[in-house]
Amino acid sequence: LRKIESFIKKNKPKYILHLAGLSDPMAQHEKKKMESIKKNIIGTANLCLAAEKFKIKMIYTSTNFVYPGNNGNFSEEQPLLPFNNYGWSKLGGECSVMMLKKFLILRLCLAKTPFKHKFAFTNYITSFLSDHLVAEIILKLIDQKGIINIGGKKQSSYNFAINEGYKVIGKKLKKKNSYKIGKNTSINTNKLNKIIKLKI
Repeated sequence: LRKIESFIKKNKPKYILHLAGLSDPMAQHEKKKMESIKKNIIGTANLCLAAEKFKIKMIYTSTNFVYPGNNGNFSEEQPLLPFNNYGWSKLGGECSVMMLKKFLILRLCLAKTPFKHKFAFTNYITSFLSDHLVAEIILKLIDQKGIINIGGKKQSSYNFAINEGYKVIGKKLKKKNSYKIGKNTSINTNKLNKIIKLKI
């Protein structure tokens, strides 16, 4: 925290754009719970303490995994119920951000470029958007406030990969494994589209 405060005093930033944290693979949040807590919850809370002290706006990148992950089309106003530890760790970060006077929470549904998997699920519905497009959108939203979903159109992860030009094998997500990544984690992006028009 002292290092953060020292940096802020020296550089006097207008925003704190918090992109750091522990993300994929999801399994590490089960195996490395302490690391997940330290980086995603405590790390975020430390940045919030600094943001509050110096009256700086916090921009926090969260995830669509804070939603239940069952029926999809989740809007920003819907109840939250993470289904895995990654989602809980990011929601933990959101809790401290929500206590600030000036903040923006961006719930991302992104896919890293290039698509690193050899197969993709045909029955897993999501709203993937390539990370480079997400990065461009974030820069256009920094003066917004509240909570905004960022993602692409609703489709299977297999269709997303194919449409992006990747050669992947289609595979069905087994019901017993759906608790790891959900069944339908697609998000509603109407709020985003009122601010900027997505070309996807």
